[in-house]
Amino acid sequence: MSQLYGIQVLRAFAAFMVAVHHVQPDAVVLAQRSGASFAPSNLLPWMAGVDIFFVVSGFIMVHSSEALFDSKDGPRLFLLRRLARIVPLYWAATTLFLLAALVLPGALNSGPPDAGQVLGSYLFWPVLSTSGLVQPIYSLGWTLNYEILFYALFGAALFLPRPAVVPAVTLALAALVAAELLAGPLPLPFGFWGQPIVLEFAAGMAIALLRRRGFRLDGGARWLVAGVGVVILVLAAHLPGTETPWTSFALRGSAAALLVMAAASGSGRSAPSALVRGLAHVGDASYALYLVHPFAIRGLREVFARLAPGWPGLFVLAALAAAVLAAILVYRWFERPTTRWLRRRLGA
Repeated sequence: MSQLYGIQVLRAFAAFMVAVHHVQPDAVVLAQRSGASFAPSNLLPWMAGVDIFFVVSGFIMVHSSEALFDSKDGPRLFLLRRLARIVPLYWAATTLFLLAALVLPGALNSGPPDAGQVLGSYLFWPVLSTSGLVQPIYSLGWTLNYEILFYALFGAALFLPRPAVVPAVTLALAALVAAELLAGPLPLPFGFWGQPIVLEFAAGMAIALLRRRGFRLDGGARWLVAGVGVVILVLAAHLPGTETPWTSFALRGSAAALLVMAAASGSGRSAPSALVRGLAHVGDASYALYLVHPFAIRGLREVFARLAPGWPGLFVLAALAAAVLAAILVYRWFERPTTRWLRRRLGA
């Protein structure tokens, strides 16, 4: 299957947005310690990178699982491949975070986790933290709790005939959201799974079906669609009251869907430039970038706190560069070989 460079570039952009969101509070801390000035950027709602990830995930599951539809072994292969891809790096990041917290208790933003939260974190099961939030020990894993739900539903739907797979997953996601909307708040895990953000997976699947049926946009139309998506993101960053689950879904989710549509609807016939190939390589490492960037950011903050606390702007650039470099190294030397090894061992 040919590589969709636009989707890979968008994955890099999404992970970088999340990193920008997380680096800025650390820059503020440095500025406060040194008396320097630093004004965080609110140009975009940086955590909307997660919304882009979810729409991309819905698209990729349909696009890359073509051979598994109507296959007797499809559900097993799909779930094993997704677990081989997701579990090792997340478990490694969670374990590293726990070890760091033992050495530096201040690394935790809440009290020490109990056994239930530890178990839920490793099993991708939504649980309450000691601070009362529904998140795992390594808080970035809240998105993976949604991803695993989506994978479970998609894998189960692969038992159905090809035309029914996407409608069945969409109906299941919509039923969870409707139950939370009409009868909520529901107890965990249903109250967590029933948030409107899960509908972004359905949007990505719909875009994949459109592409499969021949939907394409020429260069000008693709840029127009992408531009509208960016404008909506900017509005989401500046309009009041856009942080509720439904308004966030309406703005950030629709923007993410437009960006994925633009990225996925090219003909794929033109050769990508060196810049696009480079960004696509970062996109390959986007999962690693999402999970390792807090370690790079916090490590660089401690270096700057000792050597250059009065340069928060330089810290931002250095931390983001370090996060990208660390992600590429982790992808090349841990994530990719571990995934391949596990797939061989699992027969997937």
